[in-house]
Amino acid sequence: MISDHWPLLGLRLTTPRLELRLPGADELADLADLAAQGVHDPDRMPFIVPWTDLPPADRARSVVQHHWLCLGNWSPNDWALNLAVFENGRVVGLQTVEARDFAVLRQVTTGSWLGTRFQGQGIGTEMRAAVLHLAFAGLDAHEAASGAFEDNPSSFAVSMKHGYEPDGIELHAVRGRRVTMRRLRLTRSRWEQHRSVPVTVSGLPRCLPMFGPAGAT
Repeated sequence: MISDHWPLLGLRLTTPRLELRLPGADELADLADLAAQGVHDPDRMPFIVPWTDLPPADRARSVVQHHWLCLGNWSPNDWALNLAVFENGRVVGLQTVEARDFAVLRQVTTGSWLGTRFQGQGIGTEMRAAVLHLAFAGLDAHEAASGAFEDNPSSFAVSMKHGYEPDGIELHAVRGRRVTMRRLRLTRSRWEQHRSVPVTVSGLPRCLPMFGPAGAT
């Protein structure tokens, strides 16, 4: 079986409403179609790399290519886990958790997007809770980093629910203009104080060598 060689295919994160896992081929196509339909208001750009400015067909193809690229470039010292998010069996978005030199730094970074019609329903909070649980409870992370541009209040709201704290700013050039990103950081102790969404992780033990450290037990 392919999962014998790539155990991440058996990794599952579940919350009361959601399941997060690597998508199969047809599910990846559904995720690409969802991106083509729209992720945000065209008048604003929430991403440093403005991939959503691509025409719909190219945008969809970029989702597929990026998924394959992250899997193909995976190493225990540099990894990005792009999990499709399912609600009632349908793909609603993507949740990423990634790290470099995790065995030394014990820090992860998260990012995500939801199809436009699934926003504002609390899904973003649960999908973030899922990967934070994976990071802290499953992989023994010490910190999680995130960030958002100043005009993205919904992302800040999700982060605040989980206990993130301000961690400075970064300046970026996006669409030819200067934008300010506000960095956020979540320590393990803050996560423990604010965790409120029950999360179940299955299939992790066989995956641990792929993340670098042995992880928590």
